[in-house]
Amino acid sequence: MMDPCNCVEPLWPPDDLLMKYQYISDFFIALAYFSIPLELIYFVKKSAVFPYKWVLVQFGAFIVLCGATHLINLWTFNTHTRTVALVMTTAKVLTAAVSCATALMLVHIIPDLLSVKTRELFLKNKAAELDREMGIIRTQEETGRHVRMLTHEIRSTLNRHTILKTTLVELGRTLGLEECALWMPTRSGLELQLSYTLRHQNPVGFTVPIQSPAINQVFSTNRAIKISPNSPVARLRPASGKYMLGEVAAVRVPLLHLNNFQIYDWPELSTKRYALMVLMLPSDSARQWHVHELELVEVVADQVAVALSHAAILEESMRARDLLMEQNVALDLARREAETAVRARNDFLAVMNHEMRTPMHAIIALSSLLQETDLTPEQRLMVETILKSSNLLATLINDVLDLSRLEDGSLELDTATFNLHALFNEVLNLIRPVASVKRLFVTLSLSSDLPEYAFGDEKRLMQIILNIVGNAVKFSKEGSISISAIMAKPDSLRDPRSPDFFPIPGDNSFYMRVQVKDTGIGISQQDLPKLFTKFAESQSSASRNSGGSGLGLAICKRFVNLMEGNIWIESEGVGKGATAIFYVKLGFPARVNESRLPHMRIPPKQGQTSFTGLKVLVIDDNGVSRTATKGLLVHLGCDVTTVSSGEECLQVITKEHKVVFMDVSLPGSDSYNVARLVHEKFPKRREKPLIVALTGNTDKAAKENLLRAGMDGVVLKPISVEKMRAALAELLEHKKVLHEA
Repeated sequence: MMDPCNCVEPLWPPDDLLMKYQYISDFFIALAYFSIPLELIYFVKKSAVFPYKWVLVQFGAFIVLCGATHLINLWTFNTHTRTVALVMTTAKVLTAAVSCATALMLVHIIPDLLSVKTRELFLKNKAAELDREMGIIRTQEETGRHVRMLTHEIRSTLNRHTILKTTLVELGRTLGLEECALWMPTRSGLELQLSYTLRHQNPVGFTVPIQSPAINQVFSTNRAIKISPNSPVARLRPASGKYMLGEVAAVRVPLLHLNNFQIYDWPELSTKRYALMVLMLPSDSARQWHVHELELVEVVADQVAVALSHAAILEESMRARDLLMEQNVALDLARREAETAVRARNDFLAVMNHEMRTPMHAIIALSSLLQETDLTPEQRLMVETILKSSNLLATLINDVLDLSRLEDGSLELDTATFNLHALFNEVLNLIRPVASVKRLFVTLSLSSDLPEYAFGDEKRLMQIILNIVGNAVKFSKEGSISISAIMAKPDSLRDPRSPDFFPIPGDNSFYMRVQVKDTGIGISQQDLPKLFTKFAESQSSASRNSGGSGLGLAICKRFVNLMEGNIWIESEGVGKGATAIFYVKLGFPARVNESRLPHMRIPPKQGQTSFTGLKVLVIDDNGVSRTATKGLLVHLGCDVTTVSSGEECLQVITKEHKVVFMDVSLPGSDSYNVARLVHEKFPKRREKPLIVALTGNTDKAAKENLLRAGMDGVVLKPISVEKMRAALAELLEHKKVLHEA
């Protein structure tokens, strides 16, 4: 049986060495415990934001008590008193209490400390995220700076070739590219053509199919994307000696719709097309495309598209401007040539007008003088026919010479009151001798409601009727010609064949309807629309054999239009005759016996008919015309002196001469100047002669200019006895009124 004492570890006698080590250890432990609170106090004092200062105080007390316990334990290694044991016990009890309280407190504090740690990690993450965003912002600012720089360089010019070359150069410099190229669509739209390169390592003009997968991939998005370095549009760099080709990016460049115009060699685009920009990073480098670099490429592509559209519009506008300038130069040249032609035509017409009216003046003047002599009835009829035909010929000459004014619309009607019935009878008397030769029966029918007197252009109306009736006589071999005139009713004015004719009758005007019907050769339906065209005649052989210039009906239509009327011709065909119908607007006269100025055509009121002893001076460079004018004045009883120039006039004229007839186309002198010198030669009003201009110019403006220049009257050539008598009567009465005033 084992001895119980053998189970108990035998008592170890105190070892002085061990006790010595424990003593030293307790001393250093106590020293360490006392130094830690000092450090905590320093931390609390320096930290103004630590939220758990009271915990540190409690923890410091715990450490102090632990240190005190180890310090007091130094006196327990030897024999000690009860007081030491009591202090030792108290210190341990307090240390136990404080340590338990601290442990319990840490249970509540640790979660808070963990949440603080979580917030700290969150803030750290936020700080890192802000750092990344700041990096992005800096990258964007850098990208924006490059974009602004590139945009400024690209849009500093509006030449599209310069724009594209500048784009490649600036992108290559900004992004450090090895190569950059621009592919443009061909005119057919089936291929892309290499148009511009940065390093000029490949010949411009190389083409690739537009339907390749890489190109379709780029054209399907508006973003810059990476493509294979081996794609057809990227094989622009020599592969020899290259270990690894650099990455390649591509982006589409929208092109302007150019379906309305074509700019030199620019493609004609009717649908939306794109160019392709290819950018290549340096080979044998680890560099890759970054997002901000691709965004920079996208923005630059958009800016290039805008700049190209502006350049295209500018080039087109410059082309239009150049074309417009060329057209303006051509128009200005044409205008000057036209003005020269108009001046030449006017000069020619003025000369022809004067030269043609001069012999007509002699014919009419001498015929009218012959009419005043004793003649047999047959002779008188012939003289009257000559005189009437001469007057008609003078009118026709005037109308042909005024055709240019009909063309430009400057011809104005010479309106006055005239005897409408007498006009038709005069036409009938002029036509009957010619119609009797061809055995044609001519009738005239005037409605009872047609006014006897009317207000309008008698001469133009007579020419219209004579021309139409003359055509009827000319194109009729047998049968009859009927002339009828009625006052048109308002409801019969509109005609479906003339939709552009809008008659507007007034209270002081009426429309006259004139119809001329013949039994002549007729007109084919295809020739009817051509009748009122200048120099156009019917194609029938009978018509061609009848002769004519093709101007008559064209002039008639212009005159009818001036009178706010309408004219047309009806015919059932060749051999079935024709009917000419026209409307003209005339006015109701204010009074019947209306006096006129000397250059008007209405006979003056009855007054002085003989001018015996009246001294008259005639100035005319044409001998025949001068003789005819002198004959008219001598027949009226005047004492006539004739001269051939303005210089002779100034030498011969005296205060005894009461009237001076001056041809206004005097060579070598200005008629206006001669008139002025005559007035200056006789300063006294009663001594000044009346100066009358003899002219062949029918223009109203020319007549008004003559009157403003000091002429007292204007007489239009040719002149008959009655016309000269009326002119002298009006002039002398006018002078008498002036003297009485």
